[in-house]
Amino acid sequence: MDELAELIAIRSTADRPDELRRALALLLTVVGPGVGVRRFESRGKPSVLVTVPGREDETPRVVLNAHLDVVPGEPHQFTARLDGDRLYGRGAHDMKAAALVMTGVFRDLAPRLPYPIALQLVTDEEVGGFDGTGHQVEQGVRADFVIIGEQSGLRVVTESKGILRARLSATGRTAHAAYPWLGSNALLTVTGAIGRLLDRHPVPAAEEWTTTVNVARIDTPNQAANVVPAQAAALLDIRFPPSDPDLAGRGPEEVAAHLREVAGPGVEVTVEGLGAPHHADPDSAAVRLLRQSARAVGFDGALLRKHGTADGRFYSAVGVDAVIFGPGGDGQHGPEEYVDLRTLTPYRRALAGFLEGLQ
Repeated sequence: MDELAELIAIRSTADRPDELRRALALLLTVVGPGVGVRRFESRGKPSVLVTVPGREDETPRVVLNAHLDVVPGEPHQFTARLDGDRLYGRGAHDMKAAALVMTGVFRDLAPRLPYPIALQLVTDEEVGGFDGTGHQVEQGVRADFVIIGEQSGLRVVTESKGILRARLSATGRTAHAAYPWLGSNALLTVTGAIGRLLDRHPVPAAEEWTTTVNVARIDTPNQAANVVPAQAAALLDIRFPPSDPDLAGRGPEEVAAHLREVAGPGVEVTVEGLGAPHHADPDSAAVRLLRQSARAVGFDGALLRKHGTADGRFYSAVGVDAVIFGPGGDGQHGPEEYVDLRTLTPYRRALAGFLEGLQ
């Protein structure tokens, strides 16, 4: 518990590179000496792959993947608060508690397993994962099977949505607000494009396995009420399942062309980030064993689909099955984020049971 409180106290957000390194150093301290540590860095984001000495060149049978970065929060959220079986704090659920459990499981089991495993610790999942897990995969890191410790309540996530970050921009013509017909309002062009995208992908009234569009920000440099704005832009976060024919399996240029067609004339589209959907074979031997290990510790081990995006997509893209399997809790990214402490011991036992059963 003290280690988790210490880890939560580290403000490991994307804009604090020293804190990202502190979080990584703390987990390496928990692993202890006598391990192989392969260090990576991409665009200022550090990550490591921890292995058993002498097995560094072998492809791991299993990679345990955890991210140590968190989304921004209020200062008080970086002080862990215990309330019954709940431990509150930024990153408690997403996913510092799971990272500590995975680290402990690796430390205790990796040296005595008859096959190689690895612990993958990254610091950029909350901003896309391209410089952590994505970078390591680009550098050739592979495995037979990957467990991402994101929150799941000991259910097994074999499918999650892809992510698309896109910017819509428009250039109009300025004019006096009293004579709007003399200008061309760039804000209206952008909001009209947003309206057409939302007509195509309306916000569901309840949970639905479909493409969603979040309008994250609309900007204009215009500051005066009596001026027709000549520049405007909008930032969108789009999540899409593998079944979306317009986005799944498409490259950035194809996606941009599709969005331009929907947005209409006068709108430029820039794809700032694109991550494919993630899928793992739910009937594979590894998935079946992991579900069995969850049931053995009192959970149902049900299959689950996630609307959020995780780093498993980088492995899925190169043909490696990756699943999300983590402890319980709630409120990730919110003001009342907490991890359910009652799930941590079963989570550890389930991971250990899986690794021991795999041999």
